[in-house]
Amino acid sequence: MNRPSQKITIRHCALVIATCVFWLASALAAGLSPNETIEEAVALLSEQMDGRKEELSADKDALYAMINGILLPRFDKKYAARLVLGKHSRKASDEQRHRFTEAFYHTLLQRYSDGLLEFSADRIAVLPYRDDASKKTTTVKTIVRLEDDTKVPVNYVLRKKDVGWQMIDVTVEGISYVRNFRAEIDSETRSAGLSKVIERLETEAGM
Repeated sequence: MNRPSQKITIRHCALVIATCVFWLASALAAGLSPNETIEEAVALLSEQMDGRKEELSADKDALYAMINGILLPRFDKKYAARLVLGKHSRKASDEQRHRFTEAFYHTLLQRYSDGLLEFSADRIAVLPYRDDASKKTTTVKTIVRLEDDTKVPVNYVLRKKDVGWQMIDVTVEGISYVRNFRAEIDSETRSAGLSKVIERLETEAGM
């Protein structure tokens, strides 16, 4: 993780994470398979980004608004936040869990929103689906080609809800966003307490 080449790869992949999270913008109620959900959303995002990159790069509020409109209905933020919070969720009050969920979600937008500007549909290949769509959770595998032609595996964990498939995690080169964030939150919560963690995330997210 500390070698320069790996740092560059992870930096690029962090940008990809944001893009890929936002792909879940397809019609969830249409009964699509997990792979179809991703494939249709890639096309939709490409359409929405067409001709707007300069505008969105200069206007962060517009960028956040567009991302939020796409992501919020398609991302299971409560479940993902509970995974990130881990065992600390059991001791948290209802108010703390709510505040953490909102702070986590908005921090996600803040950290990775610029990655959307790197989006290019022709760099993404959705692999044939090999998982079991009858399960509660499933994984869609893709390959992302970086600017130096490096091919990076980026996989998405989806959870079946009444409204359709919603995203709960993404792994880049085998590194889970949820596990990484959970390790960060766990260490900070142990040393400073959950209230301080929530306040820090709210500040980072500009809430």
